[in-house]
Amino acid sequence: MKKLDFRGSAFVIGQQLGDFGRDAWHNKLTHTRLWQTVTAMKDTQQIRNMRTWVQRQFPLIWQELEGLAAGLQAPIDEVFAWNCRGDLVRSTSDGCTTVAGKSASGELIIAHNEDGFPHLRDDCALVTVTPDDGLAFTSFAYPASLCGHTFAVNEKGIVNTVNNIRAQHRPDGMPRQIIARASLNATTLDEAIAILSATPRAGAFHHTLGQQGDSRLISIEATGSGCSVIPLTAPFGHANHLIHPQLAAVEQVVTASSGSRQQRLETWLTTQTAVEGAAAKAILSDQQDAALPIYRLSPQDPDEENTLATAVFTLNDDAVTWQIFTRDRQRAALQSAGRQ
Repeated sequence: MKKLDFRGSAFVIGQQLGDFGRDAWHNKLTHTRLWQTVTAMKDTQQIRNMRTWVQRQFPLIWQELEGLAAGLQAPIDEVFAWNCRGDLVRSTSDGCTTVAGKSASGELIIAHNEDGFPHLRDDCALVTVTPDDGLAFTSFAYPASLCGHTFAVNEKGIVNTVNNIRAQHRPDGMPRQIIARASLNATTLDEAIAILSATPRAGAFHHTLGQQGDSRLISIEATGSGCSVIPLTAPFGHANHLIHPQLAAVEQVVTASSGSRQQRLETWLTTQTAVEGAAAKAILSDQQDAALPIYRLSPQDPDEENTLATAVFTLNDDAVTWQIFTRDRQRAALQSAGRQ
């Protein structure tokens, strides 16, 4: 996996993200049905409303989007629509699985499978971003997308892993990827919670949050119909559909893969009193169900998703360390001994 470092103004950082994703945008993404569907909606009133909200509330993120379009050599209205894809349609070919809990020694573990378009495997990267304004962070990055809606850790030691939610109701509101990007500027866990649970919002996401020096782990299910914030007091697993009791009435699509992965997690959780990093990676590598596994490599995956990377974050009082695994499940492709 490529490791990239970007720094500068919001526009320049966006431009660098665009440069990195340009070939995939023109040669792969623009040929997908998803791209054709969402860009056909670029002139709708819903998109115009979202664009106004982003420009007013998050002007630096809008500048990042303008830079992204410049780097991609693509129209800003198409790039913005693409970054609103989960607000426009319920299925975006990004699933993901997360497990979290405390280790026997008291460290916090957050581990995450990033599942996305299989044909983008060689077009993604781990990027470290150091903006002139805002906090530095390290994030998995898809071509042509803002950072923050996958897995990331910022300079304040806040870890955020994100799972897609296929909510049926996606009202007018702030785009979910914009909210996720904004959360990377949070300085405290409570500030991140406040950003991610703010309304109005359009699309739905699940977030697992932790911060170095804070003993809490947080699960957030945020939808256009409501938000649920739950402190985690036991080992936890989430496979990209709503599971909080508070949101049981929210209509959603649960694919066969999502349901199978959640069921496998629930079985595994019954045997866990703590979550160790190695055990978290092992369950995220699980293929017990050959047809609908947690670790997804099949070209015939029913949701058009494969596991592109697995991140294991370990948080203690002083630092966040992480490892990123790809096809080699024993040796990390990338790792850090520090906060980022």
